[in-house]
Amino acid sequence: MNKKHIGSKFDDFLKEENLFEQAQATAVKRVVAFQIEREMKSKKLSKTEMASRMKTSRAALERLLDPDNASITLFTLERAASALGKKLKVELA
Repeated sequence: MNKKHIGSKFDDFLKEENLFEQAQATAVKRVVAFQIEREMKSKKLSKTEMASRMKTSRAALERLLDPDNASITLFTLERAASALGKKLKVELA
């Protein structure tokens, strides 16, 4: 058994394996997709109506809501936020 990582942080392991940035991007995308879906439900918006409000296709909305698809533009996020009557806030921490 390799005891190299015993007592280390999971983030350290991901960095060592060059997986940290990918894991971070995936986690952020999952949270954003969850938030958008939650807002759509609270406003009783169908996917078709949401796509229409965003001036995009339903397929593009499906990609936005796909928690495993981390490639998304700020422009798309801004359109989604606007369609939900929200503002997009992005910050470095």
